[in-house]
Amino acid sequence: MTIKLGLEKLISDKKTQDLILGQFGYLCHSASVDQNLVLGVESLIKVFGQRLHKIFGPQHGFVTDVQDNMVETHDFKHPYFNRVIHSLYGETRIPTDEMLEGLETIVVDLQDVGTRVYTYISTLNLLMEKCAQKGIRVVVLDRPNPARADIVEGTVLDLKWKSFVGQLPIPQRHGLTMGEVAMFIRDVMKVKCDVHVVTMDGYKRAMTWEDTNRHWVNASPNLSTPNSCLSFPGTVLFEGTKLSEGRGTTRALEVVGAPEIEPFSLLKRMNEDLKKWNFEGVVLRPQMFWPTFQKHAGKSCGGFHIHITDSSKALGWRVGQYLLRVFHQELGKAFEWQDAAYEYEFDKSAIDLINGTDKLRQWVEQDGTLASLQELEALGMSEFMRARSSILLYL
Repeated sequence: MTIKLGLEKLISDKKTQDLILGQFGYLCHSASVDQNLVLGVESLIKVFGQRLHKIFGPQHGFVTDVQDNMVETHDFKHPYFNRVIHSLYGETRIPTDEMLEGLETIVVDLQDVGTRVYTYISTLNLLMEKCAQKGIRVVVLDRPNPARADIVEGTVLDLKWKSFVGQLPIPQRHGLTMGEVAMFIRDVMKVKCDVHVVTMDGYKRAMTWEDTNRHWVNASPNLSTPNSCLSFPGTVLFEGTKLSEGRGTTRALEVVGAPEIEPFSLLKRMNEDLKKWNFEGVVLRPQMFWPTFQKHAGKSCGGFHIHITDSSKALGWRVGQYLLRVFHQELGKAFEWQDAAYEYEFDKSAIDLINGTDKLRQWVEQDGTLASLQELEALGMSEFMRARSSILLYL
């Protein structure tokens, strides 16, 4: 089944175009394309001309070519589109008054991946807060959730750990589209922003990316397949360690490991444990890999390639927590949490910021059980699910 994106409705429907007041800005990136892979900014210039006044780029940049964790982009004038590209991941992560000058509307068209730490929803939150103050309308062009919008897992963020990788009290894998996140910010977080969502036609919550019949364009440099978006809620946890999450390989955020790991014998020792955890829809394949940059660059690492065989059953976040515990047991004192600055936080542990709590780090260190992990996952979940049910836009 082919769906119709919010972008495609804005391009083709006059009534939808009436949502755009005056001159507007466009927050977008390389994945902001239509079914024919035409970049949204090109199509919107054809429809709106000079009314499309400014362009904004999120983390990884307007052209989505920049790596993670405080690798910033800067403002520049695009030589082809002849407009200034303002970076919302550079000197500021909140649009300044100068950036917003002359704008009556901001159109947001970002391909999110369904995980709380993915910073595009943080950028949306900060943008909506600023636009609420300035009286600027926000129009969100909705896109599918490649991690599926019918599955929720992970712990709900404790706001004590609020950061740029966690602005909202939602689980790690939140089961929302970008438009629904905007509704959550307005209706649950009570941000008084004039926000409108251009919904998708034909989208269903249980759709996989393949079900949508859309081409995959990387939403960030290291998520190269829809499969990586399903493993990402678990593999992103490894950013909070000195283990490799596969950056510097062709399967970043699908493979995890370290130079000290021999994966075949480790998997054999894990077999009984794996039966108890019942990881349906997931296969852990022993894998040797050789990162070319970032952690363990130039070293052979052993670990696992996480294969999603049934996305309706796969729980990527739980797999990631389990593997952290396994590697902690296996490596002993050689296991290290990341102690470098993480996403503009210099005094808090990266793993706690990613998890949105310090309790999961303690769970790993104490060799916690599945039951105790489920207890942590339940904290705040019923409240979130009630709030979530009130803002859903799709069946």
